[in-house]
Amino acid sequence: MGDPHEPGQEATVRDADITVRVSATADPAAVRSARMGLLLRSLRERGPRSRGRLAEETGLTRTVATGLVDELAELGLVSCEDAGRRGAGRPGVQVRIVGGSVCGVGAEINVDHLAVVAVDLAGSVIAEFRRGIDGRRLPPEGVLAELAGLVADALAEARTAGVAVAGITVGVAGLVDTATQRVTLAPNLGWRDIDAAEDVRLRLTATAEPGRPVPPVRLANEATLAATAELDPADADRADMVVLYGEVGLGGAVVSGGRVAPGRHGWAGEIGHLPVDPRGRLCGCGRTGCWETVVGLRALLEAATDSDDPVRDPVLTLEERLATLVERARLADGRTLAALDEVGTWLGTGAAVLVNTLNPGTVVLSGYFAVLGEWLRPAVEARLAADVLAPRAGGTRVAISAFGPTAAVRGGALVSLEPVLSDPTVLADLPELHGGTR
Repeated sequence: MGDPHEPGQEATVRDADITVRVSATADPAAVRSARMGLLLRSLRERGPRSRGRLAEETGLTRTVATGLVDELAELGLVSCEDAGRRGAGRPGVQVRIVGGSVCGVGAEINVDHLAVVAVDLAGSVIAEFRRGIDGRRLPPEGVLAELAGLVADALAEARTAGVAVAGITVGVAGLVDTATQRVTLAPNLGWRDIDAAEDVRLRLTATAEPGRPVPPVRLANEATLAATAELDPADADRADMVVLYGEVGLGGAVVSGGRVAPGRHGWAGEIGHLPVDPRGRLCGCGRTGCWETVVGLRALLEAATDSDDPVRDPVLTLEERLATLVERARLADGRTLAALDEVGTWLGTGAAVLVNTLNPGTVVLSGYFAVLGEWLRPAVEARLAADVLAPRAGGTRVAISAFGPTAAVRGGALVSLEPVLSDPTVLADLPELHGGTR
């Protein structure tokens, strides 16, 4: 393979999961940036590596890899540390991601809460905020004003910490037109055709300090973002998985070949509206018996509590509500356990349809399902064992998310970091772009 600084060379590099191709006539700087991004992504996904290992995994020569690592170090994105002596040989130098230089901001709009988190390249949380709301009563502009305030607080904390912000990604519980960046339909919120990204951007711009432009704002479906957070290149079973994101309703995403499958128009994963109970309750979408009407948090609360139960107070955060339910389950409260078993059984019934259709390696219980996973998983596994045609439930395992209700905002933060992972050299422009705070 030719020198990446030499024009006319074909720039194709790959490792087990990533392939980067740049035309042979491409600007050498573009070739270099793409290769730097490949190295940075490999380090983030696989952990510290030696320069030699990085070169081997990406197909670069040792000389080229070493030069690119040096450039990443100059940008403050990686460090090279002595990993200790290996026998009688030379000490091993490990290249590792450095946190604290750049972060992405993820935000979430849901029926009963708003959430924002800023996560740096090393995965450390820079800022985090969550607020309970009653999204059905507040008009869209009220919800977006509240969200913009939380995002502004996160940007301020990042600025105080001297961390550049690569972007902001807002997850919404509903259909998002990725081309126009509008909320097409959010049934549980009662939203239709809302220009949420532009609204948030304008609000942030109005409150920003003079001369400090706002980072780019984009929209995505929250369950798609949750699935992004659940990706794990080290886990082969997660290369093909279904993520079930429990919220007031139910969001979902399908991962195939290690990538979230968006569908033809970006609207894949609306599994919460699979019809599972034709004689069931009316759904927020206007149909009857959708899957989310029997497994969403709203369904669980109705089964486990009375209408005047304090756990239904809309001012409570999601964490506060779930903590109360966990406490009751651990105290073996009969009504709570019966409600969890009912929801788990319905969850497994719908999951079996997806397993029969897709044969994923893993079904991940995310969102509120993860917090209550120890009580929900047995019923889910029982339904898969009974309803999946292939032996041993098709080899599909049921996993509990490590991120729980924070999966969507964390995924949003990761997506916001993509520009840096694709071209690390953009970091040099971020401090000036956001006010020269570093």
